[in-house]
Amino acid sequence: MSDLVLCDIKAGVAVVSYNRPEKHNAFSDALDDAFFGLVAELHERNDIRAMVWRGEGKSFSSGRDTIELGVRAPGVSDLDYIARGHARTKLLWTAPFPIVVALKGWVIGGSFERALLCDIRIASEDARMSLPEVAHGVIPDSGGVARLFQMAGHGLAADLALTGRVMDAEEALRHGVVSRVVSLEALDDAALEIAMGIAERSPVAVRLTREVLRNLATPEVERSMQQEWISQSVVMGERRKRDD
Repeated sequence: MSDLVLCDIKAGVAVVSYNRPEKHNAFSDALDDAFFGLVAELHERNDIRAMVWRGEGKSFSSGRDTIELGVRAPGVSDLDYIARGHARTKLLWTAPFPIVVALKGWVIGGSFERALLCDIRIASEDARMSLPEVAHGVIPDSGGVARLFQMAGHGLAADLALTGRVMDAEEALRHGVVSRVVSLEALDDAALEIAMGIAERSPVAVRLTREVLRNLATPEVERSMQQEWISQSVVMGERRKRDD
């Protein structure tokens, strides 16, 4: 396993940690490969009942590493690159176990969107969330805007996506984006307590409850991601023309 992602399994709970604290856990292609490779492996294990997703250091994740914005392997088109990212992102809601996300510090861009696609989000008091993609000349493209729209309505989704402003933990709690706010010191223990409580419940009841929730929410997210796939490719193509 890459040292960019850590995993500790306790009583049926996989605690998965981004481990790039010097970069506020900004995700690179290498970190993405390690993280989603691990999540795919956990899919196949019968002993995992829940997962906690967290970050080492001061932040959950500051989003895509800006050094790698627009970087592609030779011969990989924008359409292919985005499609690959979407296929990986879907592992978050097809997992056979609930995912509890512990948000702290910076929670930005694609990392915020991916957290929105998980089951439960709790935040420390210092958590700051934003969708700054438009300021970088691209669009949010990980399905999180659709989930934010479902949670909080058009007004907040448009405000965050179009302005890129920062939302703090208390505002996120008021809008239902997170379900609990705790102190930074209590965050990891609180997330683990939630996950372990779920892991102790009937696996069949947990899985079927998640299927009910997924069937309510996911079709809209998938439709949004299909539009994002095309739209982001157009935006990136136009941006590339300007840069040439």
